[in-house]
Amino acid sequence: MWLAIVPQIAYCVDTLVFERNVLTTMDIVTDGFGWMLSFGDLTWVPVMYSLQARFLAFHPVHHSSPMAALIAVMAVASFLVFRLSNSEKNAFRTDPNDPKVRHLKYITTESGSKLLVSGWWGMARHINYTGDWFFGLAQCLAAGFETPMTYFFAVYFLVLLLHRNYRDECKCRDKYKKDWIRYCEQVPYLFIPYVI
Repeated sequence: MWLAIVPQIAYCVDTLVFERNVLTTMDIVTDGFGWMLSFGDLTWVPVMYSLQARFLAFHPVHHSSPMAALIAVMAVASFLVFRLSNSEKNAFRTDPNDPKVRHLKYITTESGSKLLVSGWWGMARHINYTGDWFFGLAQCLAAGFETPMTYFFAVYFLVLLLHRNYRDECKCRDKYKKDWIRYCEQVPYLFIPYVI
């Protein structure tokens, strides 16, 4: 149970602590606060994100120590990828001369935007999605393999992130034009460095 609940609590606390960073995400900046986001936040998220804990409350799963350790390490590592990459991006957007991020390399587009090509964002264009998805998958793994129902979140979240990636790639291709092609040559991977 703790393998599912602790990551969920960490995610909630993270959102509260880094609330101002959330305001620069695609959900808010591009999609805006409308039906999709309000419905999702008020109904979909509370049900989907707690599905594993609810299942475990009625069907406890006892993992072996190695499996529990593997799930815990996966959760911590993926959370760190998610948090550190998003913090790096937000710090750079806020103040590119901040000592924490001024060493990062970037390309300046014709529109004046700066696209990071080093640090977390030099590894993959959506490295934060990778961390976010694996963090959710770790919570699903905590529920064991009794039913595919507890993996619905991982499947749904993967589809959501792939669709979001597609929309973001199209938006950036239209916005940055040839600069986006140059950027993609320098950062060729979408999610996982050297894989995809």
